[in-house]
Amino acid sequence: MARASAPSSCLRANRLPFVPRCKTNGARRTSENKIVCASASEKTGVVFEPFTEVKGELATVEKTVSTSLARQAFDTRCEEALNEQINIEYNVSYIYHALWAYFDRDYIALPGLAAFFKTSSEEERGHAEGLMSYQNLRGGRVKLNSIMLPQMEFSSDAKGDALYAMELTLSLEKLNNEKLLSLHKVADECGDVQMCDFIESNYLEDQVKAIRTVSEYVTQLRRVGEGHGVYHWDQNLLASM
Repeated sequence: MARASAPSSCLRANRLPFVPRCKTNGARRTSENKIVCASASEKTGVVFEPFTEVKGELATVEKTVSTSLARQAFDTRCEEALNEQINIEYNVSYIYHALWAYFDRDYIALPGLAAFFKTSSEEERGHAEGLMSYQNLRGGRVKLNSIMLPQMEFSSDAKGDALYAMELTLSLEKLNNEKLLSLHKVADECGDVQMCDFIESNYLEDQVKAIRTVSEYVTQLRRVGEGHGVYHWDQNLLASM
């Protein structure tokens, strides 16, 4: 006579409880006889969970192209201050361009000063473009403002055109340095360490050196006086360019 098969309920009762495989290899049994997996933080003490912590940042990512995706910890005050400094650099460049045109005239004929101011104008424009590139790098938006019309005549009966132009240059370089320091102060107040480093590394040191160089030119022009002395000084300047 065939043996009766055991009821299916009895088979289920005799089975061993199913223990899930834990990728962390840290399973444990609770007081209710349940099997749970130990998390990585429980085993190692590390509580960093990148996929959880990044949710807030992912929520801020725009799907449109009208907003920079690269912008991070970049205060609007820094953005505005950068645009102001860009305008200052372009204004100074425009004045130096006017000085180049003046000393390049055939009846002024000081080629050394003409070359000096042409180079200076290009350098200031390069400074403006560097600030524009940095603005874009940080996710800001460049806004160009109007440039003031510079004077085109630089003659002076009391000092002569060469000395007057170089004293004007010294004043502009010092003013530009003050504006750069103000820009650095804004970045510092906003806690933007990266922007402070950018200004210090690319602008402040060069600006101080420029002030020293122009100061020496002013002193030399005060010594040589007008006329023949300016001509020889200008030839030396041209040779050093």
